[in-house]
Amino acid sequence: MIYRRKFNRRFTAKNLDRGKFSKFDLARQIEISNRFVKTDVPTFIPKEGAFDLMDLDSLIKTNIFNKGYTAPTEIQAQVIPAVLLNRDVIGIANTGTGKTAAFLIPLITKVVRNRSEKVLIITPTRELAIQINEHFRALSAGTGIYSAVCTGGANMRLQIKFIRQNSNFIIGTPGRLRDLIDQRVLDLSHFKNVVLDETDRMVDIGFLKEIKFFISLLPKERQSLFFSATVSTKVKEILNSFVKNPVTISTKVSETAISIKQEMVRVPFGVNKVEMLHDLLIKKEMRKALVFGKTKWGIEKLTNELIERGFKVGAIHGNKNQGQRNRVLTQFRNDEIKILLATDVASRGLDISDISHVINYDLPNTYDDYVHRIGRTGRIGKKGIAVTLVD
Repeated sequence: MIYRRKFNRRFTAKNLDRGKFSKFDLARQIEISNRFVKTDVPTFIPKEGAFDLMDLDSLIKTNIFNKGYTAPTEIQAQVIPAVLLNRDVIGIANTGTGKTAAFLIPLITKVVRNRSEKVLIITPTRELAIQINEHFRALSAGTGIYSAVCTGGANMRLQIKFIRQNSNFIIGTPGRLRDLIDQRVLDLSHFKNVVLDETDRMVDIGFLKEIKFFISLLPKERQSLFFSATVSTKVKEILNSFVKNPVTISTKVSETAISIKQEMVRVPFGVNKVEMLHDLLIKKEMRKALVFGKTKWGIEKLTNELIERGFKVGAIHGNKNQGQRNRVLTQFRNDEIKILLATDVASRGLDISDISHVINYDLPNTYDDYVHRIGRTGRIGKKGIAVTLVD
């Protein structure tokens, strides 16, 4: 009876106890979210040729086309013109909506037109910083504009070299950026264009103090772009000191993307959970799967078990160094492996458009973790399936 009352209580992101996300919360979440799932995504219908109508440099338009973008996503259609008008922007959007290009395209355009402009992009994770840089390189090809990626787990001397070569774009994580500032290598007073990406995640993992410190060092006259999936009380603390007279753009319909069908699969008593996972992974429709577990040890053990069963898999977690993570992610992107196992280190920042399934082998700790895990599928108009195994 206690469980039944818990299951039937009103379920929203606001009143969910994020520290005690249970299978009952999950069941209710799936029930509500699947009401929004559309079979004919995206609901926003992009206009072919719309990039050509924007006030963009011709070379950048060519790069956009070469990257495979034929029409802007909803957030791109709204953010790009606002940034080109030099407005501050608050972007609230689910992951996988194309927001990276939404801020890179106009910022690259600004730098092409004024080579003295400098752009600082702050991200919560190394993986996201690296992926933003990959997008940057594709969209800025031929412009002669350069970037420096500044993250932990990589050679700082090389990063300093790129910074001193007058890179217009600095893309980094809070910890390494703070180190570079403390060593007087990085002077934020020169950066009049600043992006805080996935701000809610940065706050969640304890970087609130660092973000406030960075903001205090920035010039007062600047363009500030803020992107987050959620806006908590702590995130609002940052907003108040970061943006001025902003344009607020929200493309969220529900907490999870409407292109993701969510399923919960119960593991019967006495049945080996790995057998259930095995049966899922051999299904024909399982084209490319990302499997999440709770612990580094658990992911390593599961990886070895799947390899023994003949699956070609890779794994990323906190015990893997950056080089190992990058190699596995490259293999996954290039379809050299079709199954990637990960802890929540991969729940943010992985922008791989063709992941057909996300499987929660272990239940996530919080609702936010669940939302960001399953957001690795169903990206930019594609449909995806999220499956959670429950004991």
